[in-house]
Amino acid sequence: MRKKKETESPDTVIDETAAADDDTGVGSAEDVEAVMKKYDRESNTRIWEGVPRQVMRYIAAAFSVYCVYVTLFSTMMPEQRLNIFLGCILLLGYLHYPIKKGSARVNYIPWYDIVIMIVGAAPFFYFAGNATGIIKLATRVTQDPKMVAMAICGILAFMELCRRCVGIPILCVVGALMVYTFANVRFGKVIYDLFYTTTGLMNTPINVCAKYIVVFIIFGAFLERTGISQFFISLANALVGRFSGGPAKVAVISSALCGMVSGSSVGNTVTTGSVTIPMMKKTGYRGEFAGAVEAAASTGGQIMPPIMGAAAFLMAEYMGIPYGQVALKAILPAVLYFTGIFIVVHLEAKRLGLRGIPREELPRLLKLLPRVYLLAPLVVLVWLVASGTRTMQFSAAVAIIVAIAVGLVNNVITRVTKSDDTSDNLTPGKFIDALEAGAKSSITVAVACAMAGLVAGCITSTGLASKLITAIVAVSGGRAFIALFLTMLCCIVLGMGVPTTANYCIMASTCAPILMSDAIGIAPIAAHFFVFYFGIVADITPPVALAAYAGSAIAKAPPMKTAFNATKLAIAAFVVPYVFALNPAMLLVDTTAVEVIQIVLTSLAGMLCLGIGLEGYVRGALVWPLRIVALAAGLLLIYPGTLTDIIGLVVLVLIFTFQLITHRTSTPAAA
Repeated sequence: MRKKKETESPDTVIDETAAADDDTGVGSAEDVEAVMKKYDRESNTRIWEGVPRQVMRYIAAAFSVYCVYVTLFSTMMPEQRLNIFLGCILLLGYLHYPIKKGSARVNYIPWYDIVIMIVGAAPFFYFAGNATGIIKLATRVTQDPKMVAMAICGILAFMELCRRCVGIPILCVVGALMVYTFANVRFGKVIYDLFYTTTGLMNTPINVCAKYIVVFIIFGAFLERTGISQFFISLANALVGRFSGGPAKVAVISSALCGMVSGSSVGNTVTTGSVTIPMMKKTGYRGEFAGAVEAAASTGGQIMPPIMGAAAFLMAEYMGIPYGQVALKAILPAVLYFTGIFIVVHLEAKRLGLRGIPREELPRLLKLLPRVYLLAPLVVLVWLVASGTRTMQFSAAVAIIVAIAVGLVNNVITRVTKSDDTSDNLTPGKFIDALEAGAKSSITVAVACAMAGLVAGCITSTGLASKLITAIVAVSGGRAFIALFLTMLCCIVLGMGVPTTANYCIMASTCAPILMSDAIGIAPIAAHFFVFYFGIVADITPPVALAAYAGSAIAKAPPMKTAFNATKLAIAAFVVPYVFALNPAMLLVDTTAVEVIQIVLTSLAGMLCLGIGLEGYVRGALVWPLRIVALAAGLLLIYPGTLTDIIGLVVLVLIFTFQLITHRTSTPAAA
């Protein structure tokens, strides 16, 4: 790929030569890496090779082992456990992330990064080693200039690491809040609150991260190395590959399954997209559409129960409700999301006359059944958590052990069957790779959670929460819809480039309490789901749509066009949260069995209407006035209510009748 200037727009990132390629051209791993290094701070890492590479690898693996051990066996007080965790994150962070993008020197870390790393991490380890004495000093600790200087160094080091690996938006929020806090609260109290208590850096987000998130990330890394991603892709091919536009439908199903485990929209787009996007382009889908389908489906994997990229377990912890309730309430919104994407790709296939994959090229479902044991780690995890017999972190640790056992079973089966395919075998190298991947993925999550802690600490110290609520109520005039819209914008901005689980921690700490206030009156479960959804769709919402950019790099398509297509495909993620926020019946709150059935059926019909309106096709093309009517009918059907359902169904029947009459003599598209 030809090197581009930093000032060029996203659509110019793809090389002109690549843009001129035929429709089946796909990007290489280098293309994906180049695009992600340009837009994704998390992808801009130092280059280690040879012995230094092995050293970094084992340091990261050791950190993962330490996290699992602490989760299972540690009896340390929170101030010790969390400070050791924060110090290790700082060390790992500066060892992996350079000061600016495009750093290409091999095996190099400048002296100033070493200084920042040591000076920044030392206060945390010192606090951990002297926690009892520091806690006894209470606010008097800030009377010692050395202790104040250490706290400032630790906070600034984390803010700089945030700039390097997470991004500017959340850092701007933290910086503005800290300026406001220092201007209105005594200096010593601010330092004490933000560094030496559990209301700042050690707030709920980082505690949840150290206690739950890291273990789930490590679990996902091991699960991916058992071959479950390829199993999901093969399963989706066997189920829907033969139908019209089959590869796109395969992408929707496989990405939904893989995404709920991986916890990363971008990572899942790259993993499954390398298989599904070339298939879609070969079938006849446009590059920007193929990349968008994969990006939208991979992003939606984070809302797919029962795992939801570990967010389901975090929601249960934040809201104090059983995990089973969270997973149950997430089902209908997730079904509507993927139904919307599935309908649009089906209508696009019919419009273009695309065929499916020949049966002889597809895997047989019966041949896949013997590999169903790959799902054992997921089943064990969900069963342990749902049954309440063990804590979430213990359940995740057990699931890691089961994932390792599954990998070893693959090794035995490969030897017994003398198979040439050993890609799913869990070798010692893959074991270390999984531990390393878990540690590296934890860096950005932990840094984002630390920033969320600073935000919460500033709000607590200044009493800003009530002022924010008053301001939002004043701007919205007390109207819940306007307050939701403002919150949506905030979630999308703060969610740009932030990993899913950290994203939710940030939103749950900052935005959800505003919606749950008496002045706005959104139900707690609806508020948490609302901020979770809109934090996630930042990955496919322009201008910073990292999952869409990854898909565009594989598809060799313009990134911004891919992002807009992904936004269109994910329309349910922009509509459904408003519906369940204003009427929690969609989340199965205060409903009867009959009402649930009605909501499910009419909501699915509503997604069909939205798909027709967006795609502009049923049996033939729809004129714009009819498309607008279809969109309106879709919204009416999705919103729970008998009158709105009747109006929406009548419009849907009229549209289908009109299409049947006007296109009854036309030749149907290839099935």
